[in-house]
Amino acid sequence: MTVIATIEALEAIYGAPNESSTVKEADWITPQYRDLIEASPFVALATAGPEGLDCSPRGDDGQVVRIEDERTVLMPDRRGNNRCDSLRNIVRDPRVALLFLIPGSGNTLRINGRAEISVAPDLLASFAVKGQAPRSVVVITVETVFFQCARAIVRSKLWNAERHVDPANLPTAGQILEERSEARVDGAAYDAEWPERAAKTLW
Repeated sequence: MTVIATIEALEAIYGAPNESSTVKEADWITPQYRDLIEASPFVALATAGPEGLDCSPRGDDGQVVRIEDERTVLMPDRRGNNRCDSLRNIVRDPRVALLFLIPGSGNTLRINGRAEISVAPDLLASFAVKGQAPRSVVVITVETVFFQCARAIVRSKLWNAERHVDPANLPTAGQILEERSEARVDGAAYDAEWPERAAKTLW
């Protein structure tokens, strides 16, 4: 196997990026980038910590982050499994990366920056849904923001309903848990109970 081990070797293969790949980058949220962010209900949050890297899906009913100002976005930490992988990392290493998806759009949006975790009562209350406030809010200072072209979405046919996978052909969460726990978790019961449990703990 031939491994690329230097930047020079990498650039010899790929060359220099063209202007459209570099001029799109900004260090603040431009009006057009604001439009893309506000249209996105889903983002992947990448973080780093002593144990390694993590990438966590985040979604909301409407825009997934709130734009506080041209260099700040706010992300409520909605209820989940309490692993807190992303939050543990942010406490120790503030560097984060965001990848926004917009249903039906080929273009995605990327933000790189630094984050901190706020538990200010007024801020938490401002994100309450159905009377349930998040336990924390991730405050992200934007360092770079730019759109990613549609090639990956076009290649994957991500939004093409005809290409959607039938969930019946995939292992369920309960089946995975039962296998990984050596049957200490009742997979069938987990799957049967999950929809009601999720509905009650969505926010």
